[in-house]
Amino acid sequence: MYKNILAAIDLHPACDQIILARAHQLTGGRISSANLSIVHAVEHINAYGVAQAYPAVIDLEAEMRSEARKQLAELATKYAIPETRQFVEVGSPKIVILDKIKQLKADLVIIGSHGRHGIGILFGSTASSVIHHLSCDALVVKIPHDKNNPI
Repeated sequence: MYKNILAAIDLHPACDQIILARAHQLTGGRISSANLSIVHAVEHINAYGVAQAYPAVIDLEAEMRSEARKQLAELATKYAIPETRQFVEVGSPKIVILDKIKQLKADLVIIGSHGRHGIGILFGSTASSVIHHLSCDALVVKIPHDKNNPI
């Protein structure tokens, strides 16, 4: 049985519900039987060549991080995930997820897959880049594509 599970969340309600429902199933509905943590990465805003705008970019990233924390907290409440296991980091999703796996000593990562774009056609670009560098097991959850609610 897994002891430290990390679910990577992209703050898209349809995706997150599917991923967390699967995580909840794996813990038997009892989060205390396994440490379930959730992580979301706020990507850096590229501002190369715009030195005067850099302070505004930093402010915008801080605002995006703050909003992501609120959304993550709302989602975590539904699944009884304590604040100490909710993480919002700024950076590349791949790097954020891999760093958090190491930090938490996760033995399972759960990540959603949209699987519709370019080289990441099988798993999705983030999922694909993460699973090739893992030191633990992974559960890639297929996120169904809905024509009325594109992800």
